[in-house]
Amino acid sequence: MSSPPHTPFPSLEQEPAFAGLDLLSSAVILLDSQLRMRHCNPAAENLFAASQRVCLGRPLTQLLGTPPTLITALENVLANKWSYTGHDFIVVRDNAESIHLDCTVSPIDTAHASLLLEFRPIDQQLKAAREEREAVQQRANRELIRNLAHEIKNPLGGIRGSAQLLDRELASMENAPALKEYTEVIIHEADRLQDLMHRLLSSHRAMQPAQINIHEILERVRRLIHAEFPGVRVRRDYDTSLPDITGDREQLIQAILNIVRNAAQAMKGEGEIICRTRALRQITLAKKRYRLAVELQVIDNGPGIPEDIRDRIFYPLVSGRAGGTGLGLALAQSFVQQHQGSIEAESVPGRTCFTLRLPLVMAENGEKT
Repeated sequence: MSSPPHTPFPSLEQEPAFAGLDLLSSAVILLDSQLRMRHCNPAAENLFAASQRVCLGRPLTQLLGTPPTLITALENVLANKWSYTGHDFIVVRDNAESIHLDCTVSPIDTAHASLLLEFRPIDQQLKAAREEREAVQQRANRELIRNLAHEIKNPLGGIRGSAQLLDRELASMENAPALKEYTEVIIHEADRLQDLMHRLLSSHRAMQPAQINIHEILERVRRLIHAEFPGVRVRRDYDTSLPDITGDREQLIQAILNIVRNAAQAMKGEGEIICRTRALRQITLAKKRYRLAVELQVIDNGPGIPEDIRDRIFYPLVSGRAGGTGLGLALAQSFVQQHQGSIEAESVPGRTCFTLRLPLVMAENGEKT
């Protein structure tokens, strides 16, 4: 069913009184006396996954649904000119994700707006504190693994070299064929462990930043996944208007490939993966504020992440798959963090979503970009 026609209204961005709204990290929406949206700042666009161009002039209920407590409160604020704060009401976004919010409503008196609504996800502070704890733990884990890899690498080279020498000596012995089988096993396993050590240490190499197109990287990943998992459908949902970002091409290919391959393996080579890109405005990443960022979501319809490892999925050597090394997601997180971005995962049976957020241009010396 098509949306009802509406008359577009001028944005309030031109009013000096509201010029600072777009710089706020909290989500703000302005309403007129008919509860129609007159302005959404970038934080509100990000929170509700809806652009101001779509919202302008529409009823608030088209964005939030009809939470009865909030709607009644808005009417009371209009009638009595008092402020109101509501706690823990649920909004379901277009991608079926539900968010719990607090909302403060304040009366204002301008030519264009009568109400100012400020929304705060109630778990925002808890999430920020959890991310900080996890970042500290991840750094400690990576340093431990890196030191362990260095300690293993040198004696492993000695074991492999000795096995090769022994293999040559066995060539002159009568029972060599039977014994050579053992040396071949030693050499093969040593090579496998050396490859593992190389992967553990590879996340610490220096970045080689350049201008790259995120969709070119995604297309490269799609081709690799199609070749490796013919039964997996990788569907595009791209915002093709996104500009190039500054980043290390090989690191980002490896990070995204690890995530998509992990999803394909979890689905045992049969299912659907969606790669979705969107623009984010005025967002904070790694305690820095950015005017523009790119959000990439990798969504699969597989069995989901096992509950017992869900909180540790990015830790090295943690895997929910038999035979898995548990390095793919740990390396992906390391590469994303080197780009001053963030990565998180949400999972229930039938839907797992990895969300990567990358600044358009990485900040230098703590400056906002």
